[in-house]
Amino acid sequence: MQYINAVIDNKSQYTDNFYTYSAPDEVRIGARVEVPFAGRKKTVPAYCVNTAVTPDYDESKIKEIAEYIPERSLNEEMVDTALWMRKRYGVKYIDALKMFETGGKRPAKEKELSTEGSDPGYELSPGQSRAADIICKAVRDKKFNPFLIKGVTNSGKTEVYMRAVSEAMVQGRTAIVLLPEIALSEQVADRFRERFGESEVATLHSRLKGSERLREWLRIRSGEAKIVVGARTSVFAPLDNIGVIVIDEEHESTYKSDHNPKYDTVDVAYKRASCSDAALILGSATPSISSYYRAKNGLYELIEMDERIGESEMPRLDIVDMRKETMSGNLEVLSRELTRGIDETLAKEEQVILFLNRRGYSTQVLCPDCGHKVVCDDCGITMTYHKASNAMVCHYCGKKEPLPKICPDCGSSYIKYVGAGTEKVEETVKRMWPKARVSRFDLDTASDTDDSSKVIRDFQSGKTDILVGTQILAKGLDFKNVGLVGIINADVSLNIPDYRSTERTFQLITQVAGRAGRTGGESRVLIQTYDPESEVIKEAAAADYENFYESELLHRQLMNYPPFTDIISVAFVSENEETATAYAEAFRKRLTELKDAPRDAQILRPRTDERRNDDKTRVVFIIKAPQGSRAGYINEYMEFRDRMIAGRVNCFIETDVNPYGNT
Repeated sequence: MQYINAVIDNKSQYTDNFYTYSAPDEVRIGARVEVPFAGRKKTVPAYCVNTAVTPDYDESKIKEIAEYIPERSLNEEMVDTALWMRKRYGVKYIDALKMFETGGKRPAKEKELSTEGSDPGYELSPGQSRAADIICKAVRDKKFNPFLIKGVTNSGKTEVYMRAVSEAMVQGRTAIVLLPEIALSEQVADRFRERFGESEVATLHSRLKGSERLREWLRIRSGEAKIVVGARTSVFAPLDNIGVIVIDEEHESTYKSDHNPKYDTVDVAYKRASCSDAALILGSATPSISSYYRAKNGLYELIEMDERIGESEMPRLDIVDMRKETMSGNLEVLSRELTRGIDETLAKEEQVILFLNRRGYSTQVLCPDCGHKVVCDDCGITMTYHKASNAMVCHYCGKKEPLPKICPDCGSSYIKYVGAGTEKVEETVKRMWPKARVSRFDLDTASDTDDSSKVIRDFQSGKTDILVGTQILAKGLDFKNVGLVGIINADVSLNIPDYRSTERTFQLITQVAGRAGRTGGESRVLIQTYDPESEVIKEAAAADYENFYESELLHRQLMNYPPFTDIISVAFVSENEETATAYAEAFRKRLTELKDAPRDAQILRPRTDERRNDDKTRVVFIIKAPQGSRAGYINEYMEFRDRMIAGRVNCFIETDVNPYGNT
């Protein structure tokens, strides 16, 4: 027998500690066990995080574990990563550990999977060959090496990923391949199944049923499936002996979790790869500013793939000034030039993509008499009109409300719907091209995996002529017959209250433009904007990433933003606004008085977050922590949180490192 430390599977902040038990010698770090706890009649699940523990109190009071469950256990690397997440993000032990686990019941009938794969004998381009050689050598050498592939759209990055995964398989190792969206991960997973066989590939994502997720989890944990393809949470796939981790479209914001535990997928992948002596591959045509900065400074090895594969050619990008369209009397969402372009593209039997990063029908519901705009009571965000459901929806919290019959401010019965979303664009396109086959692809239509996969398949097979969609279309989807991409209101994302807004605008334009011209021949991208003088729009139209990067990096340095700092958001949540404010002020005061705090740190004043929820008040302040100082601030946060917990105050504290949103 031995003594172990275990973390109890309990969400309460009051049990966020280690508990000591006696256990058989076979119990190892990561073991899933059942233990007696707090006088409960039934045992509770727990995870072993330390073995061979020497207790510092009366051993006669130490209870023995009730059961050891090997098939649901984790390994030491997973536990190490979970403990690291606690230090890096200030999350609870159990929240980090549970990311590697899954619930659900065993499926009644196991699915038979094919073991047959196929080698297509694909001949690599010079750029692909060079990238694959460099990465595969690192996999063979079993050496941790982070790579950033900066490859133009359709440069063949996926085939490079496959070669790296194949090399890992030859070495008897495993692989994780991450995509930014579930729909895209399913598409890529099919390619991996064709290459390596169904039995070797598993998928993990939130839309799987409980039994399906458990089946996949057990296949991965038992070693049956050696390749995991999925969205963000697949970074926690319970694999042993990882040889390569791929993060495709690494710049996407969906890799940052905005739910507890709040983590950055790139960070977690870096940690797991380093623990496993694995290759980490980040890929993008438009790398995030932070990732490219790391590559320029030697933290990542930069691999550039500047040419498209096969006969594919880069499209021609042109800017359309929508101010001139309005002045000449065209009030439609489509410019005259884009309308002509659609006519010409359809006549050539090619397909059209129309991109607008706003879903719904109208982006505002307002009263023209008094100017009142309808906003969400919980969030303070403008409500969007959705014609299909005849309701207003908050795109921040999802709240849905019926349309107002009169203005709540002045009582006017005249309510107006302003602005255009994808629903309105779809309606306009169907009216203007009644014979065309039109589909829409956004969060409203892609809420179901099967439905979204059908939309993609129909467009890929030519059953759809015009596809209207939001940013989902910019996330690596591979379409072969797109002759025209129309970007409607390209400057929309510039108005988002986030320091990344210019970066996001450049990425969206470049990425959605990259869907065009993949089978050779001439193709066009028309960028509609009310701000044609915008430097970022001109840089995107010129596909000038380097110039954009240099100007944006200078701006970040002047404003003390990442990659020169880490932004830490600290929120105090309470039913009483005075309580939340008092604790926020107390913690901020403590941080400003730290003797060893970096001189160039910035700690902004607390403010009340208008995005209310459940009648509770959120008081938030921001820390701009210079590089290297984040850990110290997280330690201070955890100490202050522990004091609040010990005092059982009526206030909850949480943190988010480098959040997306209002920063």
